[in-house]
Amino acid sequence: MEYSISFIILLFFLGAIGSILSGMVGIGGSIIKYPMLLYIPPLLGFAAFTAQEVSAISAIQVFFATFAAMFVFKKGGYISFPLVLYMGTSIVIGSFIGGYGSKFLSDDIINFVYAILALLAAILMLFPKPASNCDIPASELKFNRFYAIFFAFIIGVASGIVGAAGAFIIVPVMLVILKIPTRIAIGSSLAITFISSIGATIGKMFGGHMLLVPSMVMVVASLIAAPLGAQLSKKMNTKILEMVLLVLIAGTVVKIWYEIFQ
Repeated sequence: MEYSISFIILLFFLGAIGSILSGMVGIGGSIIKYPMLLYIPPLLGFAAFTAQEVSAISAIQVFFATFAAMFVFKKGGYISFPLVLYMGTSIVIGSFIGGYGSKFLSDDIINFVYAILALLAAILMLFPKPASNCDIPASELKFNRFYAIFFAFIIGVASGIVGAAGAFIIVPVMLVILKIPTRIAIGSSLAITFISSIGATIGKMFGGHMLLVPSMVMVVASLIAAPLGAQLSKKMNTKILEMVLLVLIAGTVVKIWYEIFQ
């Protein structure tokens, strides 16, 4: 595949948009970048990526986007390290299994798994969120460890398949099932997603679908834009952050399911 200057600029622009949003709402950015990389380049006359290639590019981009953004939240005290340890350890095992196992799946199955994840995330975001203890320090956070480990593993396997690192469903699970306050959920999700992306990235590399040039362009965009999104997040009302996440997830649900059934 040849990469013109205009194609590289487009990839950088797509990467920057996704990375700002990833830092803002605690996701790796794949929920935005996956459909953008899949549909926008061919729509504008550029070469199309396969679903396997998009998921591989997404995996390495998520690694760097979350790495850059989580330091902003760490400085604000919004990362629960016990939560990150339990969910991160479980999800990295699952994401490696899913990332490597995706080489045996068709593009249609990968897209279907992604659609299911997005639909579940959207449904969870409609449930009531925790209204109390929103200002507790992350160091005093209490949560159900079994639920954290169990759901992290399931998310890891599924998200490793699509190279999405699962952050767009980790945050709803934290908010609704584990009852984690919004800012701590966002900050901890970035750290967990960073850990998850390690397994998914290694799995995709062994799967043989990694494209060097698009991946590096997305990495540069992530390192620049993700911290900007994280800074915005710390200044925004938590209800607005939850609404932004819901809109992103809902839009992805509609688009992916439309493509499956058209």
